Amino acid sequence: MSKSLQAIRGMNDILPEQTPLWRYFESTVARLLDNYGYKQIRMPIVEFTELFKRSIGEVTDIVEKEMYTFEDRNGDSLTLRPEGTAACVRAVLEHGITGGGQTQKLWYIGPMFRHERPQKGRYRQFHQIGCEVFNLDGPDIDAELIVLTWRLWGQLGIRDAVKLELNSLGTSESRGRYREALVDYLSAHLDKLDEDSQRRLKTNPLRVLDTKNADTQAVLVDAPKMADYLDDESRTHFEGLKARLDAAGIPYVINPKLVRGLDYYSKTVFEWVTDKLGAQGTVCAGGRYDGLVEQMGGKPTTGVGFAMGIERLILLLETLEQIPEEISRQVDVYLCAFGEAAELAGLALSEQLRDQLPSLRLQVNAGAGSFKSQFKKADKSGALYALILGDDELAQQVVSVKPLRGQGEQQSIAFDALAAHLATCIVQG
Repeated sequence: MSKSLQAIRGMNDILPEQTPLWRYFESTVARLLDNYGYKQIRMPIVEFTELFKRSIGEVTDIVEKEMYTFEDRNGDSLTLRPEGTAACVRAVLEHGITGGGQTQKLWYIGPMFRHERPQKGRYRQFHQIGCEVFNLDGPDIDAELIVLTWRLWGQLGIRDAVKLELNSLGTSESRGRYREALVDYLSAHLDKLDEDSQRRLKTNPLRVLDTKNADTQAVLVDAPKMADYLDDESRTHFEGLKARLDAAGIPYVINPKLVRGLDYYSKTVFEWVTDKLGAQGTVCAGGRYDGLVEQMGGKPTTGVGFAMGIERLILLLETLEQIPEEISRQVDVYLCAFGEAAELAGLALSEQLRDQLPSLRLQVNAGAGSFKSQFKKADKSGALYALILGDDELAQQVVSVKPLRGQGEQQSIAFDALAAHLATCIVQG
């Protein structure tokens, strides 16, 4: 027998019963970003491989182990994007929209790809919403990005389930001094480091701070601290950020081991984490990358941004049962028509209702059927009300409105009064 066709491991279908929650989440974020003055940009999902090697760093786990890379028919090395910042920087450089010091506040949404071990909340195709801001170098814009995510958590009802962690990585010069001190310290304790940390010590030593190995974590207790090596500019910037978060009433904790997994970060780094999803606790993360645009061939341009994982936030909403009631109901009203004449009248009436009530979710029965079968479909749709149209109703120019969820008695409503009646009872329902 031939093997049945299946989705690729770690790349999942989002089924019709799941998409309403996705659309609710995405529209909530989009509306919030619009309100803060961010503009959407859309980039391709495939880029030249060199883009990610130059931006993310060749010795990162993403480039070394996780990218989906292939040669196209022209022999070019292409990669499915593993993250959005590099692609966004490439786009603003290519189109010159940050030239001359122009400020840009951008956001994007879409799939990213990493060849990781699939597990709960972690997939090989995953979706992110990201923000990137260019040509603003003060702590005020760092704070704004954090403040708007804090507002989002409030709108979604998950503030109590997330915690903000902050750190500063300083400039590349101060980070270089810290890296030397950290390598010297860890080299003296090499035999106590796990194998992965020993490898990272030679390639990307700051990532050792992010280890989950208990023995290595014990070694790190007495390791040099990044805060002791910060330059004055970075320290002032970090103090300014904390002052603004304090003024906004946003709680946070300083995590000196927070380094993020990408080479391009400098100064501010932050993560929103939760303990409600097991090991995959980060739901939103970002920071400042003031040298990245220049590193990729542009003029010196400051940058800061974040990305949030949609799958993890959807999972958090489900775990906390923070799903608005209307999300689970995709139909407000179901129209049942019996007989050819009623079907024709029902079609005209339903389009009139859609003109008068643009937000009404109205489903018209298709495929005819008996009274019993149509009502069964009406009930299964989740509608609050069934509209009944048969020969008797046509003769009287009325529609029978039958509550399906216990909202009162069945009523006969005149055609020309139906829109006003539904506007009232749907709000009440």
